[in-house]
Amino acid sequence: MAKVKTAFVCSDCGSDYSKWQGQCSDCGAWNTLQEIRLSSAKAASGKTAARSGYAGASAAVQRLSEVSVEDLPRVHSGYKELDRVLGGGIVPGSAVLIGGHPGAGKSTLLLQVMCYLASQQGCLYVTGEESVQQVAMRANRLGLPSDQLQILSETSVESILATAETIKPKVLVIDSIQVVHLEDISSAPGSVSQVRESAAVLTRFAKQTGTVVVLVGHVTKDGSLAGPKVLEHMIDASILLEGGHDSRYRTLRGQKNRFGAVNELGVFAMTETGLKEVSNPSAIFLQRGEHASGSVVTVIWEGTRPLLVELQSLVSETQGAHPKRVAVGLDQNRMGMLLAVLHRHAGLLIGDQDVYANIVGGVKVSETGADLALLLAIVSSFRDRRLPQDLVVFGEVGLSGEIRPVTSGMERVREAAKHGFKKAIVPVANAPKEVTPGFEVIAVKTLQEALNAIE
Repeated sequence: MAKVKTAFVCSDCGSDYSKWQGQCSDCGAWNTLQEIRLSSAKAASGKTAARSGYAGASAAVQRLSEVSVEDLPRVHSGYKELDRVLGGGIVPGSAVLIGGHPGAGKSTLLLQVMCYLASQQGCLYVTGEESVQQVAMRANRLGLPSDQLQILSETSVESILATAETIKPKVLVIDSIQVVHLEDISSAPGSVSQVRESAAVLTRFAKQTGTVVVLVGHVTKDGSLAGPKVLEHMIDASILLEGGHDSRYRTLRGQKNRFGAVNELGVFAMTETGLKEVSNPSAIFLQRGEHASGSVVTVIWEGTRPLLVELQSLVSETQGAHPKRVAVGLDQNRMGMLLAVLHRHAGLLIGDQDVYANIVGGVKVSETGADLALLLAIVSSFRDRRLPQDLVVFGEVGLSGEIRPVTSGMERVREAAKHGFKKAIVPVANAPKEVTPGFEVIAVKTLQEALNAIE
């Protein structure tokens, strides 16, 4: 009997080792190495087994100039926001991973998409966490056309692929990758070895048959996809559905996409009849209440479009020995750095003040274009002085107090003017050459000039 080959894989970064050790040498995490069983190639008895490539055929050497660069016809999901995040639609033969917290709406969104696609082509929805009766009840509650959608309740990857090879669907959904398993791997479903090998087999099936395979994945407490990092390297696109239970809005963000731009953002609203698209996200994030100090609107860039969001700040005298620095939707470490810039180059000392910052609507801002808006909101709250309600601010703040330009400045100004704003404070390098009539642009070079503009 041949000896079973094993390896130890880090569940955080995906690095593998020949033997177990307490700490991963690559990412530094402790006790994250888990044993997996490596699959071995079996030769056919009495004859030499034919070798095939990842796409199902023997690999051939060819010149790069001879490779066809024609775009594959994309499949439209029926939802423009989802197509936007995927780069214009679903690419045949691609493997897509959709993650999110429990209750975010992953199964609801995919059921809506599959019911729409089933009326045009063959689709198979494989559920491993719910029974077929539960899925049917959800479809009836949402009022979806379910007469063409084929559904299967199965957790064995071998049985799923055997069924798929028989009915030959164009789109295959696996809900979820954490519950399916391979028969020849002894570990439990959801383990590193099962998730890794199951995803590899399903991705290989997608490439060989041209079937779109959509995998549903769970997330950890910190919001990252559960399972080994190698899972994200195997698939073609990874998107995350975010949204709390107390919010009716869900954001769909692209984290990896081989066929389009990353960091694209799609917005949905959770209703009684399922997820509905929000065609104008800036409108929902700008539902401002009573105008007060510490509030300002900024324009962030998400993927290929601008998005207007309200940034709020609250500065109050600290009651303890250490002042608090709390940022929701922003990088807290960057906020601390910007407060140091405010002290050094603007002469405002708020070291004895608690500082809170929040992005209204639950949006997470990762770019530096909101730096200037954050500082102006902090100054507005500290001085208890309201900023103009028709003012929009964006720009990156450097450590020397200079206001640095951001990408797509002209498009941001146009988006602000389209939503009725009359004034903008922007970096000098982002000042538009042609300004919309009735719209004032204040171009600043330093933080002090920006503060003088709101006096």
